[in-house]
Amino acid sequence: MTQTVQLPLWLFILIVLFAMVTALSHFLIPSVRWFFRRRLEKAVKQLNTRLKRPIEPFKLARRYDMIQRLIYDPEVSKEIVNYARQNGVPENVAFEKARDYAREIVPSFSAFTYFSFAIRVARLLVKSVYRVETADGNAATFDAIPKNATVVFVMNHRSNMDYVLVTYLAARDSALSYAVGEWARVWPLSWLIKSLGAYFIRRRSRGDLYRKVLARYVQMATAGGVNQAFYPEGGLSLNGRLQAPKMGLMSYLVEGFDPEGERDVVFVPVAINYDRVLEDRVLIAADQRGDRRFGARITVIVGFILHKLWQRLTRQETRFGAAAVAFGAPLSLREDGVGRPVEVMLDELMDRIARTMPVPVVPLLCHVLLESGPLDEAALEAGVAEAMARVPKANLVVKAEALEREIARRLKGMKDRELIELHDGRWQVSRGQEPVLRFYANSIAHFLEGDAATAK
Repeated sequence: MTQTVQLPLWLFILIVLFAMVTALSHFLIPSVRWFFRRRLEKAVKQLNTRLKRPIEPFKLARRYDMIQRLIYDPEVSKEIVNYARQNGVPENVAFEKARDYAREIVPSFSAFTYFSFAIRVARLLVKSVYRVETADGNAATFDAIPKNATVVFVMNHRSNMDYVLVTYLAARDSALSYAVGEWARVWPLSWLIKSLGAYFIRRRSRGDLYRKVLARYVQMATAGGVNQAFYPEGGLSLNGRLQAPKMGLMSYLVEGFDPEGERDVVFVPVAINYDRVLEDRVLIAADQRGDRRFGARITVIVGFILHKLWQRLTRQETRFGAAAVAFGAPLSLREDGVGRPVEVMLDELMDRIARTMPVPVVPLLCHVLLESGPLDEAALEAGVAEAMARVPKANLVVKAEALEREIARRLKGMKDRELIELHDGRWQVSRGQEPVLRFYANSIAHFLEGDAATAK
C-alpha cells in the first residue's frame, strides 16, 4: 500500500487534468452558476420594478427545462406517436425529431443581453436613421390593458427595421418575444436573436409534428404571460399595401386559449409607416419578378452601417425622415373572440391597422406627384395640404405649421435619391422611378380612394 508507483509524465498530466475537470463539473461550476443566477434574479427583480409589465417567470426559465417540458407535453407525445405510425419509424426516432424541432424553436432569453445590449443598439440605430413619431394615444392604449393579460402586438410588416423600432419603443414597458422567419437562422445572428427571446418558425413547413411543437410552445408562452409580437402578413409587403393575413400563429393563440383561465389575451393592432423604407428597391424588384427572393448582400448592409456611422461622427444629417408607430383599438380574446372564426378576427385586426396607419410626408408627396405632377413647389404644397384634409387628423405625422419645412426636407432627400427632379421650376417623377413612388403612395391609398395613380 505504501509502495511507489512510477507513471509517465504524460499520463500523470492526463490524470491531473481529469481530476480538475471532475472537480470543476461537480463542485466549482455549479457554485459559480448558482452565484451568477442569484445575481441575475436580483437584477431582474429590480428591473421588474421599473417595467409596466414585469418579465414573467416563464420567460426566465432555463432553456433546457423548457425543451423538456415541451417534448413531454401530452399533445406533443400524441403527435410523436402519429408521426411514427405514419412514417413507419420507431417512436424513439420520432421523439428525437420532436426534440430537434423544440431546440430550434425555444429561445434562450437573456435579460442582460436584451436590456443592456439590444435596447441600446436599437435606440442608437433607430435614432441614427429616423425621427421616431408615436401617436398621442399609444401610452393610454397600452396602460388600459389589464396587467394580468398577455399582450400580443399584431403589426403590419414594412421593413426589417420594424423589429428594431418596436423593440426600442416597448423597452420601457416590457420585453417582447418575436416570431422570426428562417432568414435569421445563421450564426451568430441566430444566437443573438434567441438571447433576445425570439423564436424561429419555418414558414413553409407542412409537417404535423413540427406544427404541433410550435403550437404548443406558443400556447405555453401565452399562458405564461409572455408578451409577443407577430406579423400576420407573414412577410414584408412588396408593394407598400397591406397584404392578406395568414392564420398560422393566430390560430395557435386562439386554439390554446382558456376562456375560464386567469389570463386574458389582448391583441394590440400596431400600424407602422416610414418616410423611407431601407429595403424599398429590393422589395419592389422582388414584386416585379413575382417572387420573394431578396437580393440584398451583406456587403451592402455593412457598407450602409459604416456610412451612417461616419456621418454621425462627422456631425452630418443621418436621418431619412419619420418612422411612425400608432396603436389601434385592442381586441380582447375573452370579450370579443370566443366563438368567432380566426379569419374574422384577423380581418378585423387588419382593418384596425389600416384605419390607424400613420401618414408621413413622403407618401403624401408621392401620391400628389403621381396624380397631378409636374408641379411647382407652391402647387405641390397645396396638393399635399388637400390630401391631408382627406386623412383623419390623428393619423397625420406632420403638423400643419411644420408642413412647408418638412416638405422641403423630404423633397431634397427624394431628389438626392434621384426619385424626382426639378425641371423648369416644377417637380416631376424621374424616368423609371414611378414604381418607387407608387410603393410609398400605396401605404396610404386606402385613405385616398378613387385615385388612379395609386391603383395597381
